[in-house]
Amino acid sequence: MDSEGLKWCLILQLLLPHCFLETRIQDKKFALSGSNVSLQISNLPKNYLRLTWFYTTNQKILEWETNQPTPNYYKTKFKDRVTLDLQNGTLHIYDVQEEDSSTYILKVTLPSTFEEEWSFPLQVFDPVPKPDITIEKTQEMNNRCYLILSCSARNQSVNYTWYGDSGPISEGLQGGVLNITVIPQNSSKFYRCEASNPVSQNNDTVYFIPPCKLARSSGVAWIPMWLMVMVPTILGLLLI
Repeated sequence: MDSEGLKWCLILQLLLPHCFLETRIQDKKFALSGSNVSLQISNLPKNYLRLTWFYTTNQKILEWETNQPTPNYYKTKFKDRVTLDLQNGTLHIYDVQEEDSSTYILKVTLPSTFEEEWSFPLQVFDPVPKPDITIEKTQEMNNRCYLILSCSARNQSVNYTWYGDSGPISEGLQGGVLNITVIPQNSSKFYRCEASNPVSQNNDTVYFIPPCKLARSSGVAWIPMWLMVMVPTILGLLLI
């Protein structure tokens, strides 16, 4: 804070119980539901008088007066799921759930009655369920195969990525729908849909059988090739 801002802050102390310095925003943190999360800063002020953690701007999780032996844990949904590290002010949250997503706030009261403040954006995600590929259309025409495949993960807000033999597919995509024209030069042995959020992913796969069929099992996809190799061999043995 510059000298002019500090001067006004000192004046405001006569009118307000505390004077706030600039709020510092920490990097957003992502967590998987059921995991444990630690919210911390690396430069906790020394010789502070009070430390308070908030779930929202007006809902306190805990408060610790440094002249008291233990923190005061408020009767909230966090009461039995949080602990405070008295050495560095870190808030440990256990078994986080999706509804725990919020911007947490740490306020530290200094001997001068200034208050320093940090905010911690946290977003909790449930694991991505296995998505399901639906075969909307397969049509063979003029030595080309037209495929429309849709992919969805139940009750989830996720990102979808499609893969083939050569890696991610970037063309013919609209959300979880893949609309692709397959010719012998660009055919793939499989088409995989990956559904993901920042902390987890899951996938489903269908296998391509030329000229224009899809199967759920890789074993089915390899039957035609197996027959092409084995049938001539068996016939040759019978003719000996």
